[in-house]
Amino acid sequence: NASAETFYNRVWIPDKEEVWQSAEITKNYKAGDRFLHVQLEDGTELSYPVDLAALPPLRNPDILVGENDLTALSYLHEPAVLHNLKIRFVESKLIYTYSGIILVAINPYKQLPIYGDAIIHAYSGQNMGDMDPHIFAVAEEAYKQMARNNKNQSIIVSGESGAGKTVSARYTMRYFATVSKSSGNAHVEDKVLASNPITEAVGNAKTTRNDNSSRFGKYTEISFDRGYQIIGANMRTYLLEKSRVVFQSENERNYHIFYQLCASAMQPEYAHLKLGSAEEFNYTCMGGSTVIEGVDDRANMLETQKTFSLLGLKGDFQMDVFKMLAAILHLGNVEIAAVGDERSSISMEDKHLSIFCELLEVNCDKMCRWLCHRKIVTTSETVVKPMTRAQAVNARDALAKKIYSHLFDFIVERINQALQFSGKQHTFIGVLDIYGFETFDVNSFEQFCINYANEKLQQQFNLHVFKLEQEEYMKEDIPWTLIDFYDNQPVIDLIEAKMGILELLDEECLLPHGKDENWLQKLYNNFVNKNALFEKPRMSNTSFIIQHFADKVEYKCEGFLEKNRDTVHEVLIEILKESKFHLCANFFQDSPVSASPFSSAINIKSARPVLKSPNKQLRMTVGSKFRNSLSLLMVTLNATTPHYVRCIKPNDEKLPFEFDSKRVAQQLRACGVLETIRISAQSYPSRWTYIEFFSRYSILMTQQELSINDKKQICKIVLQRLIQDHNQYQFGRTKIFFRAGQVAYLEKLRSDKLRQACILIQKRVRGWLQRRRFLSMRRAALTVQQYFRGQRTVRQAITARNLKQTWAAIIIQKYCRGYLVRRLCQLIHVAAVTIQAYTRGFLARKKYRKMREEQKAVILQKYARAWLARRRFQNIRRFVLNIQLSYRVQQLQKKIEEQSRENHGLLERLTSLASAHMNDVDTIQKLESELEKLTAQKRTYEEKGKKYKEDSEQVNFNCHLCVFEILKYFLTEKMDDLTQQLFNDVQKEEKQRMILEKNFQNQKQDYEKEIELLKGEIKILKEEKTQLQQQIQQEIIIQDGLKMEVGQLTKQAQKIPELQKEIELLQTQKLDVEKQAHSQKRELREKMSEVTKQLLESYDFEDVRSRLSTEDLEHLNEDGELWFAYEGLKKATRVLESHFQSQKEIYEKEIEGLNFKVEHLSQDINHLQKLFREENDINDGIRLEVSRLTSENLVIPDLKQQVAELENQKLDLENRLQEQTVKLKGNGPTMVPSLSVIKRQELLSTSRTTEAQNEGDIKESLKDTIQGIEGLSNGLMQDEVQDEVQSQIKQVTSRLAVENMDLEEKLDMKDRIIKKLEDQIKTLTKTIEKAEAHVPTVPKEYLGMMEYKKEDEERIIQNLILDLKPRGVVVNMIPGLPAHILFMCVRYADYLNNADMLKSFMNVTIDGIKQVVKEHSEDFEMLSFWLSNTYYFLNCLKQYSGEEEFMKYNTARQNKNCLKHFDLSEYRQILSDLAIRIYHQFIIVMENNIQHMIVPGMLEYESLQGISGLKPTGFRKRSSSIDDTDTYTMTSILQQLSYFYSTMCQNGLDSELLKQAVKQLFFLIGAVTLNSLFLRKDMCSCRKGMQIRCNISYLEEWLKDKNLQSSNAKETLEPLSQAAWLLQVKKITDDDAKEICEHCTSLSTVQIVKILNSYTPIDDFEKRVTPSFVRKVQAMLNNREDVPQLMLDTKHLFQVTFPFTPSPHALELIQVPSSFKLGFLTRV
Repeated sequence: NASAETFYNRVWIPDKEEVWQSAEITKNYKAGDRFLHVQLEDGTELSYPVDLAALPPLRNPDILVGENDLTALSYLHEPAVLHNLKIRFVESKLIYTYSGIILVAINPYKQLPIYGDAIIHAYSGQNMGDMDPHIFAVAEEAYKQMARNNKNQSIIVSGESGAGKTVSARYTMRYFATVSKSSGNAHVEDKVLASNPITEAVGNAKTTRNDNSSRFGKYTEISFDRGYQIIGANMRTYLLEKSRVVFQSENERNYHIFYQLCASAMQPEYAHLKLGSAEEFNYTCMGGSTVIEGVDDRANMLETQKTFSLLGLKGDFQMDVFKMLAAILHLGNVEIAAVGDERSSISMEDKHLSIFCELLEVNCDKMCRWLCHRKIVTTSETVVKPMTRAQAVNARDALAKKIYSHLFDFIVERINQALQFSGKQHTFIGVLDIYGFETFDVNSFEQFCINYANEKLQQQFNLHVFKLEQEEYMKEDIPWTLIDFYDNQPVIDLIEAKMGILELLDEECLLPHGKDENWLQKLYNNFVNKNALFEKPRMSNTSFIIQHFADKVEYKCEGFLEKNRDTVHEVLIEILKESKFHLCANFFQDSPVSASPFSSAINIKSARPVLKSPNKQLRMTVGSKFRNSLSLLMVTLNATTPHYVRCIKPNDEKLPFEFDSKRVAQQLRACGVLETIRISAQSYPSRWTYIEFFSRYSILMTQQELSINDKKQICKIVLQRLIQDHNQYQFGRTKIFFRAGQVAYLEKLRSDKLRQACILIQKRVRGWLQRRRFLSMRRAALTVQQYFRGQRTVRQAITARNLKQTWAAIIIQKYCRGYLVRRLCQLIHVAAVTIQAYTRGFLARKKYRKMREEQKAVILQKYARAWLARRRFQNIRRFVLNIQLSYRVQQLQKKIEEQSRENHGLLERLTSLASAHMNDVDTIQKLESELEKLTAQKRTYEEKGKKYKEDSEQVNFNCHLCVFEILKYFLTEKMDDLTQQLFNDVQKEEKQRMILEKNFQNQKQDYEKEIELLKGEIKILKEEKTQLQQQIQQEIIIQDGLKMEVGQLTKQAQKIPELQKEIELLQTQKLDVEKQAHSQKRELREKMSEVTKQLLESYDFEDVRSRLSTEDLEHLNEDGELWFAYEGLKKATRVLESHFQSQKEIYEKEIEGLNFKVEHLSQDINHLQKLFREENDINDGIRLEVSRLTSENLVIPDLKQQVAELENQKLDLENRLQEQTVKLKGNGPTMVPSLSVIKRQELLSTSRTTEAQNEGDIKESLKDTIQGIEGLSNGLMQDEVQDEVQSQIKQVTSRLAVENMDLEEKLDMKDRIIKKLEDQIKTLTKTIEKAEAHVPTVPKEYLGMMEYKKEDEERIIQNLILDLKPRGVVVNMIPGLPAHILFMCVRYADYLNNADMLKSFMNVTIDGIKQVVKEHSEDFEMLSFWLSNTYYFLNCLKQYSGEEEFMKYNTARQNKNCLKHFDLSEYRQILSDLAIRIYHQFIIVMENNIQHMIVPGMLEYESLQGISGLKPTGFRKRSSSIDDTDTYTMTSILQQLSYFYSTMCQNGLDSELLKQAVKQLFFLIGAVTLNSLFLRKDMCSCRKGMQIRCNISYLEEWLKDKNLQSSNAKETLEPLSQAAWLLQVKKITDDDAKEICEHCTSLSTVQIVKILNSYTPIDDFEKRVTPSFVRKVQAMLNNREDVPQLMLDTKHLFQVTFPFTPSPHALELIQVPSSFKLGFLTRV
């Protein structure tokens, strides 16, 4: 139906201004109509004449407009492409679009925030179709293919001047430098990037189209090593525009470097160049525009110098370059004056000429002459011919161009040298920044060469596109059909083949008098009317036209020969060769003639063979050199995988985001984008993956089709049903291929289906609303009618007669109704009673049967429970016996260990006593030696006395008598004085003695009282001893009983293996019983099946039915026999089922009993083993108490003996002193004072000895007496006295020897007593253990330290840190156990006050933690474990530091455990820094583990199934497939978060730290999701906003479930939440804009505008965001001060804080598990 096909269809019609204009068909078009009635978008109606062979192209559905890839459009043609680019560029502000393998980049003429490092990292590693089009996506694709396929890549960037080629190439190089950072320190990436500013300074200039136009082509090879890191680069340049050095058009500039140099002329280092401002030089002011708005040439000069230095080109090199540039500027200012018509001259005083010659160090006179003359060399003579002024100016300009050309090549060469690398290149990526197709009002030799290069590139591009199409078809198993594509080989042949344009040009250049007109005439003769691609203009004889692939171009022949020759007069070259300036001289040195470096690689494809010219000068022309270098470039490109970037200039006025359709269409035709589209459109341009098709068009599928599991099969069935012509599509392996227009048809079907559904919903809703309205109106009408009729009836009915009749009728009705109701009630009553009787009888019988069954069950239960109880009792008794056995065995073991320990203690005491005895023997030996010395002295004195007597008697007897009398007289007087003095002294001493006696009496009384008390205690102890002896006797009896029990226990222990054997037998019996039960069940089932089969076979039901008539059946069933028979069968089956069930239960109970028995026995064994282990601990408190009592018993008799011995010694000493005084009185008055002194000393010593109470005091008194005796021996001068002293010493020594013997006997007695007490202690311990229930146990107190040796430090670190596995620690242990153990070791070192030991331990601990973290830097569990333990260790150092701020949280016991000697605040700081490092690594590992899940789970996965529908993606497909089971979902993210959370909890991570980690993870999730949303236009839709909001709710629910709401993690998702809200909210009115500005406070202005511009409707009923609305929102947000940054920083880390949380665990209660292998540590 023609009307159905054309009515309201939209088409494109040509337009002069907009190129194409959209129109809607208003009248049905029929075949044969000459006009098409359409209505334009502005409302004007038009009758458009149509050609039947070329109808207007159809417009795509709105849903397909704005696609990322132009090949995703259903209708592929020029207007569709142009419109799609315009919508993306103007409305969505998107400058990049894919067109198959091409990236179309439109210059926005505005800085955009889409090139930061965050964007680079976002595109790094992503598939090309997964993100929005971007230059970084192309660079990533090239880098990925290079790494994956080990094949060289190339990125071809082309476009008009001003289209953004240079910037695009710069961004690709920056991308490679960022993602492939080299490991070395050479900063190769910085050097590669630094080459750009230099080449732009010397090769870029301002033109009317572009302020930074590249006036040369550049191919940069970036080299990579095997690790795909940049190791160097190499640059090749093409066709520098040398004419710009000497000529610039209006509003254009020379190369930037000249203006940078002039701007820096006033600097002192450039004074010798004698430069001025740019306006002073002809070569820089010719265009009239020396300044670029917004560009600082002085700052750019500094940047150029900086990049020169970065490349290693230092100051000397730079100054040489600047000298050459300054010389060129001065050469341009040399004034050439005309002398007549045939001559010209230059003044010798020309300032600029002299400066030129000075800078280049050449002969000024020669230069002045030969700039105005030329030398013509013939075969016979040499002629010097003057030049006209015009010729001289041309020669000067040619020289300037030549110098600059050489300088440019030299700089490029030096850059390449700086970027050279020593290693071997593995692969490279080439970036070609080359001019696009150009056509101006006047086109010359430069445009000809540029368009020739573009013809070659277009040919390579067409072949590559064709090849890719063929590969795509083959990969998808689609039948290959030949596609016709444009081949521009004829144009290339026209230019480069034999006798082509270039060869004719070179031939004309060889002629001495060759002219442009002659060359043009040759072209006319050879090609006009002979080659369809060459034309002659109608109105011109100086031009020719070539039909290029993009457009026709008219070239002016003027200047072709001169530019191709590019010659400078030989004399000028010779002058420059003679320059003393080395750089200038080197430029013009003759190089040996060699074969072209390109000859080996050139392979020019031509339809006709090209003959090599015999003249070698042909190669020296610009055209031939360019042709060779271009051929080499094509060889390089053909050996790589190319990637294309086509830069488009949107307008010529450089206005931001202004779209000139004419200019863009012209460039699209020129750059080959439309050719790509045309090639794609010829076959199957639209290509959808099966998953995309299924998701988009599931609405067109029936329920039967959707029930098929294979989505691929569903797609095939649906397409075969929807599109009847099977030639319109093809099924590939992973994609469906559609011909042009088929996707639009499917979209129409989909929109029609949705429209029908909407209409149906609207119909139902409207019908429901109308019906509800109608019903309410009807109810209102009925109410009105009711009241109205009631009023009318009341008025009519109120009469006396009517009232009486009514009353009578009511009474009759009353009685009648009463009678009927009573009758009905009686019937119901009778029926109810009958039913109740039967029911109650039935229930009574049922109850009776139930009671009987229950009584039998009770009897069975009674016997079963009795049997179970007996069995349980026997088990318990056996269990108790086992416990008793184990307990008694352990008690015996304890007693044996205690006895061994006590024996050890007694041995130590004996050794101490023996050592004391040895000391006493030594002292006695010393005294004997001293006595021997005294006896020797005595003998000497006796001999002297005898001699003295003999002499005195014989010689001077009389004299002695006289002297004696005199002495006697003096002595009597002196004695009187002495006696008087002694009398006084004696009185004083008597008084003192009386005082001392009183004190002595008092002390004696005190001692007697103490002795009486001790006697009382001795009596009590004797009584206790008798009681203990009785208890000992009882214990002996008990011990005998225990020995019996030990014997029994040993017997029972021998029975344990027998019990284990019984358990194994029971298990085997259990298995046998289960097997028997299964077999019995199987047999019963088989029997039942056999019985049923026999019953069924025995009866022929049909025979019975045939025999029995209906009457017989009624007769049989009249009494219910059949029902009873049926009931009987059911009961029989129930009985059988109950029997089976009971047997099954019995077997199950037996099995459970056996299981219980096995478990019980295993528990018994475990319990016995546990009791054995626990009873090995010794009751230290009881033993200490007993030892104290026995020590007290031992001390009492010792004290008694010591008191008695002291009294005896006192009496002996008093008697001895009295005897000595009596004997010494006769020896003269001289001895009285000494004796009195001795007596005083002896009295004092005796008083002291009475006060002594132990053996030490006795020894001191003995020493005092010995000292007194020594004094006596010194004072005695008489023989008798010495004899007495010696006898006394002998008596003392004999007495001491006797006392030593007594002491030895006492020691033996003590040993015997100790042995007896040991026996008593053993019996006491037995009684105390028996009375254990009444006596409370005193546990051993620990100090909370771990004793270790310094040599064990390495073992501690190895076992506790390096070898420890987290999973073995976190189960059933306190959190941070290793940290607590380490701190207990620190406490021990502090307790010993050993600084070296403490310092060493802290250092090895910190080094151990660092080592384990380094070795497991990617192990999340290990990092979590050691983050937790480092944190606990740090907290322990704070908690027990002794500082008040940390101690206030401690218990009293914990405060006792504080460090005593050292301040570890420095180590706390080190540990804090270490903990922060571990935390950061911990966060990085978590982020790495979850980052790859975020975008698939949060953005791509459909949490709400059926909400979103995928759209076509064109050539660049997403990375999804039909089998999406391995893709990450929201559940994957939640599971990963739960794993992180559970691991952190298991490792005891502090809750505050855990919250900070979760907050960091949630920030990453929000930032990565939001960044991906910014870069994926296909995700910016209302439905995707619903999906994101749903996923955020899942995350919030997870936070709530884990009780982490206080972690502020939810706030980090606020930007993402607001973005999701922004996608869902209405975006039309001013109120909407205001609401957006008020709500989206966490998003920046750039981000809000980006989302609004990227908003993409998925269905027709959704509307795009209009540019006016975006501008309105932007205007409202202008006042907001925020960072103009698009991407969130995913590397941002929140500041981490480690809160102080004191440990609640007491150190003294911490025990070291055996799994730690720290048995060498001892708890203190």
